[in-house]
Amino acid sequence: MEIIGVDIGGTKCTVVRADAEGAIADTRSFPTGEAQDTLAKLYDVARQLIRGTDLVFGVTCGGPLDARAGLILSPPNLPGWDEVPITRDLVACFGGSAYLMNDADAGALAEWRWGAARGAEDVIFCTHGTGFGAGLILGGRLYEGATGAAGEIGHVRLEADGPVGYGKAGSVEGFCSGGGIARLAARMAREMGTEAPLTARDIAESARDGDGFCHDVMKASGRQLGRALAVLVDLFNPEVIVLGGIFPRAGDLLGDAMEEALREEALPHSVGACRVVPAELGGSIGERAPVAAALYRTGALG
Repeated sequence: MEIIGVDIGGTKCTVVRADAEGAIADTRSFPTGEAQDTLAKLYDVARQLIRGTDLVFGVTCGGPLDARAGLILSPPNLPGWDEVPITRDLVACFGGSAYLMNDADAGALAEWRWGAARGAEDVIFCTHGTGFGAGLILGGRLYEGATGAAGEIGHVRLEADGPVGYGKAGSVEGFCSGGGIARLAARMAREMGTEAPLTARDIAESARDGDGFCHDVMKASGRQLGRALAVLVDLFNPEVIVLGGIFPRAGDLLGDAMEEALREEALPHSVGACRVVPAELGGSIGERAPVAAALYRTGALG
């Protein structure tokens, strides 16, 4: 079996070739753009990587999507990607089999197999990057829901008003994603009659350089992150929550406020049993996640 993993991100696409054990042999990446142009590039890169005939495609993408039907359904970070039948088209073009999975679900599997959640039975992985979603492994099995949309914590509203994320003002994604942190900073700056840095990375760097306003922005985001995690802890009672994306790079700025809010909001016994840790796979998650999805769908993982 030869695995071709495809990760379709809001800013970057990654295509990899891996063997039946999940060992990656080759990786290619390119910027994500308009759906038609990006898909054409994706197919061209896949064609260059394919060596065998026993093909399994693992495709990961942010929600919403219909995993069972293999449809990408207009994710907020992929405007114009409307009802893209990605698995059907891959099989029609290359043969073999193809499986679509929410990127948070696949990220959970990857961290469970190779990263920070190794050996755990009840795991939540949060993407915490361009968007914000959660993948759920409960009792040693991936839980996806009726359409593969379980764990969309980014859509949950935390406040009646606030930065817009996932199409909803005051949502977890609005407060905690990369774009959400930038919008939160802009909102706070307007209230103070000042200006804010343009990106979450700029805000984090300025906070580390001693900028009090940017430190307050990161603290506010961290507090909302803790409230979101409290919802997950109370609902699912996990033994470990793995935070990817922003948190491994900015946990020093987010962590204290996150922990304080988490312990205020969640059931004490459940919080006491749960570790919140940074993801271990880092930038390789885009390579590992679609491979993990393919392994899981074929019964080789789990």
